Amino acid sequence: MNKNTARLRRAKSTRAHIRELGVPRLSVLRTGQHLYAQVFTADGSKVLASASTLQTDVKEGLKNGKNADAAAKVGRLVAERAKAAGIEKVAFDRSGYRYHGRIKALAEAAREGGLQF
Repeated sequence: MNKNTARLRRAKSTRAHIRELGVPRLSVLRTGQHLYAQVFTADGSKVLASASTLQTDVKEGLKNGKNADAAAKVGRLVAERAKAAGIEKVAFDRSGYRYHGRIKALAEAAREGGLQF
């Protein structure tokens, strides 16, 4: 089993648990160069808010999109957009990634932005 297969296995079990909760989920995708975050409806059919390091308002003032500072900026922005869409409480779907580094920075910034996990 390689790293990606193990990550997807962890993500599958987490998403099954989140589906039972019936709350919107904040999902994160981490690549080597960028970070993406989206808030989905409880059934996963619609994206309510999103942010990524590719967007110009996030890129400003950052050296690159692959560090914890960029992740924190994405977390604050997705929290702001989710609150504008009327969402206060979400389930954090880390997509099987370990809660460390960029993922942790994004989650903490989203909490500071007003989202409740």
